[in-house]
Amino acid sequence: MTAVADTSPLAALVILLRALKLPTMARHADDVAQLAEREGWNFVRYLHHLVELEVHERRRRRIERNLRTSELPADKTLAMLNRSRLPARVAKMLPSLCDGAFVERGDNLLAFGLPGRGKTHVVCAIGHELIKRGYRVLFVATYALVQRLLAAKRDLRLEEELATLDGFDAVILDDIGYVQQNREEMEVLFTFLAERYERRTVMITSNLVFSEWDRIFKDPMTTAAAIDRLVHHSVILEMTGSSIRIEQAQAGRTNDGGNEPNHTDTVTVTTATDNPISGAAPTAPGPTATTTTATTTTPTTTTERPSNTPATPTTTPTTTHSIPGSAPTAPGLATAADQPSNKGASTNDRKQQIKQRVQQRRTEADGEM
Repeated sequence: MTAVADTSPLAALVILLRALKLPTMARHADDVAQLAEREGWNFVRYLHHLVELEVHERRRRRIERNLRTSELPADKTLAMLNRSRLPARVAKMLPSLCDGAFVERGDNLLAFGLPGRGKTHVVCAIGHELIKRGYRVLFVATYALVQRLLAAKRDLRLEEELATLDGFDAVILDDIGYVQQNREEMEVLFTFLAERYERRTVMITSNLVFSEWDRIFKDPMTTAAAIDRLVHHSVILEMTGSSIRIEQAQAGRTNDGGNEPNHTDTVTVTTATDNPISGAAPTAPGPTATTTTATTTTPTTTTERPSNTPATPTTTPTTTHSIPGSAPTAPGLATAADQPSNKGASTNDRKQQIKQRVQQRRTEADGEM
């Protein structure tokens, strides 16, 4: 006390505030005193401002501490929740659930739906909002909680463990029903639910409807008693719609496939004959080409472009005039020798147009690489 008396009043105030475990007030006392002097504050306003800073800082630290102990997934927040995918009734109830009134009443929250419908994300988002409002929340997989209670029971400290869990305003049991329970596991789970009945909130996600809960508790009487306690004071969310995981997986595969590495470009060449010869092999089905229209096409040539090699036209052999006894025509584009000699300039013009179109497709294929 002598050391405090020998210091200035402001320094003595800082020491006393630290002794009272008011670190925020002690840290800001000097700055706020200067502000109060400039603004002409009275002592009450000065003290109120310091206390307000201390309260806000304590609340912030408490939220951070509760968030760490909650074990909630960091990415399953309200901001990350796609509300457009929620059923209309769930989306309408979400704001009131985040306010925490049901926790004050000790009501339960039950989310049912098939896998991938967003049950866990919804309850975790509500859990994050409850923590921001000062509630203590614990997120735990059902099988992990059961094992935790079993270990406490073996060590003869089940009551102590239940008292620890009772310190949380809401406990989120994720995926109840995924793991089949034996009788001993069922008993500790029922004990936990019965202990919190009408006092503390339990938030449950499940893909099993109540009619299938005998797979969890085995005994029909125990099943009925557990359901009765959960439903008595509860809010039930039915998560419908398509699976979010399947849609995300399909979208991921589409994005990864993106532009397929290999493309097949088709170049069409006209090889129609004005005067077919008797005995010639039939041509492939397609539109009949004329001697004057360059746009009439018969699919005969394909250009296959691998991922790392330049495009190279590959011509599919097509027999236009097969004369009995003659040698087969070599694969390739039609040449002047393959055409009747009476075509003259008209055939040459068409062949020139075909070559120009092939060259144009080569240029386009090279540009796409």
